[in-house]
Amino acid sequence: MTIEEIQDLRARAAKHAALADPARLRIVDLLTLGDFSPTELQAELGMPSNLLSHHLRALEDAGLATRHRSEADRRRSYTRLAAGALEGLVPGAEHGARRVLFVCTKNSARSQLAAALWQQVSEIPSASAGTHPADRIAPGAIEVARRHGVDLADLPPRNLEQVAGDGDFVVTVCDNAHEELPGLGGVHWSVPDPLRLGTEEAFENAFNDIAHRINDLAPRVLAA
Repeated sequence: MTIEEIQDLRARAAKHAALADPARLRIVDLLTLGDFSPTELQAELGMPSNLLSHHLRALEDAGLATRHRSEADRRRSYTRLAAGALEGLVPGAEHGARRVLFVCTKNSARSQLAAALWQQVSEIPSASAGTHPADRIAPGAIEVARRHGVDLADLPPRNLEQVAGDGDFVVTVCDNAHEELPGLGGVHWSVPDPLRLGTEEAFENAFNDIAHRINDLAPRVLAA
């Protein structure tokens, strides 16, 4: 990690530490709505002034809040949310990719669904492949995609060696593929194989699991 990355990580950790206290978290919730004087915060929180001062100092030290004097009554001060206070509290962009490549064993269900779902939420191209591709896409995958309004590309399952390219950000969605290719890099999602049970529920569970993970990953991947 670079010095800048370490400093950023420490700043994020300080914010999370400050927000670990319920009272401080409540104060920040209030400050997202507007500015408050200490007296107003006391009334909202039912908290003695010395304890409130302690919490406000902790928020200021973490870069979450600032205080300034009132232009009317100079004896009064207002606390406001600091500029960019909430930045970094959720993971930011972490990877650059020319294309996102989803990999499973047969390339007949999970990886196909993942590639199709990715195309709905990101402008970065996606593809899918298998370590031991099947002859065709599983009917259960086609059906669950149709139920959710997702069109699977009319492509036969393809071998990873034929599809993988430089600049791919690889996501294995199958434990077998992940463990068969330990040096592949990228990230791994341990999604249960719906073909093992072959039921509508199994395909629904796999679809929902992948869709949730896609929505979490997409904001963290930037076009390279």
